[in-house]
Amino acid sequence: MIFSLLLGSSSIRRSQAIHNKILPAFVSTTTLSSKKSPTSQYHHQKCVRRLFGTPSTAFDDGECPFQITTPIYYVNDKPHIGHAYTSTACDVIARFMRLSGREVFFLSGTDEHGQKVEQSAEKKGVDPQEFVDEVSVNFRDLLSLLNISNDYFVRTTDKDHKEAVSKLWNTLVEKGHIYLGQYEGWYSVRDECYYSESELVDGKAPTGAEVEWVAKEESYFFKLSAFEDKLLQYYEENPEFIAPTGRRNEVLSFVRGGLRDLSVSRTSFKWGVPVPGDDNHIMYVWIDALANYMSALGYPESEDFSKFWPGSLHVVGKDILRFHAVYWPALLMAADIPLPKRLFAHGWWTKDGEKISKSLGNVIDPVELVNEFGVDQTRFFLTAEVGFGNDGDFSTKAFIQRVNVNLANELGNLCQRTLSMVFKNCNKKVPSDVGPFTEEDEALLASARTLKERAGKEVANQALQRYAETIITMVWDTNKYIDIMEPWVLKKTDTDRMETVLYVIMEVLRHVAILYQPIIPDSANKILDLLTVPDDERTFAHLTDEFRIKEGSEISKPKGVFPRIEVEELVVQQ
Repeated sequence: MIFSLLLGSSSIRRSQAIHNKILPAFVSTTTLSSKKSPTSQYHHQKCVRRLFGTPSTAFDDGECPFQITTPIYYVNDKPHIGHAYTSTACDVIARFMRLSGREVFFLSGTDEHGQKVEQSAEKKGVDPQEFVDEVSVNFRDLLSLLNISNDYFVRTTDKDHKEAVSKLWNTLVEKGHIYLGQYEGWYSVRDECYYSESELVDGKAPTGAEVEWVAKEESYFFKLSAFEDKLLQYYEENPEFIAPTGRRNEVLSFVRGGLRDLSVSRTSFKWGVPVPGDDNHIMYVWIDALANYMSALGYPESEDFSKFWPGSLHVVGKDILRFHAVYWPALLMAADIPLPKRLFAHGWWTKDGEKISKSLGNVIDPVELVNEFGVDQTRFFLTAEVGFGNDGDFSTKAFIQRVNVNLANELGNLCQRTLSMVFKNCNKKVPSDVGPFTEEDEALLASARTLKERAGKEVANQALQRYAETIITMVWDTNKYIDIMEPWVLKKTDTDRMETVLYVIMEVLRHVAILYQPIIPDSANKILDLLTVPDDERTFAHLTDEFRIKEGSEISKPKGVFPRIEVEELVVQQ
């Protein structure tokens, strides 16, 4: 199909996609060393030091190139709210990093191999490639609908991805970590995961998936057991590697329980990457899938791989943490490749207090959500409603309340009434007769000036809800300020003071809108348009007094940015 060709990997297109988004704000080049095996071929990472960046953490220096990834999404069904949640969270972080001056590689894509996909294609009576071509489009369309700014979309059926996976396999063989044996045990097709007898719950996988007994099937094995102590040592020396802490504890418990060698090939189906030199075997789908984080960068040798690996942040759902926190680092250790710097496992969504499932008929379609309520409204709710890392509950009532209160009432009304007063009472121009600032003015402006730093600390630690709350609080404080200052009264008694108050609010809104761009990009830029902020002065580097709103600039008649969601039986009373 033509579409599969359009989505095929291309190192040229990949590099262009990244470099087109680089912000020109560098001052020098430095070579940094990171913790790596002494025999690793990847000793150094060239880092362009920026004039600004993000707060440093134990796992990120806040300046070097930043790779962030969603898991690649399995194409056996259509996208759901979980896919939208992960993609939005990663997009918020990626946009924040770019606006901070970081060079970013934001990766997403689809996982298109495995027994489950082969079975789904058979049920539809189509070839597996035709099936994945059709379903993969749905995931790419979702990213576009949600205004996700990924730099690259990888498919595991891409030719160069399969070549990269084969290279990784050969490396593991050359280093003596793969051997041929026989597998016998429980396997879940839905989870694409092996389970021990002790892990089963009422005869099913811990996830509730059905399991089947695999009876003495010839299989290649990865010597996972040899990495038990090495993994535990790595977790201990790098406590920030897995987050949140509760998820880290789960991984520690699993590994301390003992690791068995991992079956990494199957012979009972054919839809996957063949084992090099043995076409009777298909690689275990998780080796294929996990390698996407490197294959998309041009592994084993490319400028992008040298620049962005080790990856800065893998964001995954808690249900696939084991593969990323145990199997993936063990495979990388075995291949003598540096480990990613951070794994973050977020929680699951329920709906109205119930587990989401097809059988209950309560699956949340993100496309329907966007079509009914809007893109930025959906992005905002997913970011602001639940602490990132925790489970969350979705309800239409909570969605409407969150959007109406924080966006329509607090931010939208603040913009509308402020700019309407400026338009009507300041000759359709930004106030120019700005008098000396009072203590209250200075306090509010000082808070706005530190907003980037406070927000940056939250984003650097993936505390996305707290990042949103930082801006929400700034808006709330500004509403309190306007209510105390009462510019509608001042216009009758002290127009100079009125203009100063309105200007202060406009300048605070400039900071708010610039910092809201990662969460609500379209709406934030509409506000910046209303504030007359030039298109080329909207990065975090412009959050200084040097770029404050130009006094005397003409403004247009303000238009509402956030219409209230009016659903009579659900709208929450103000």
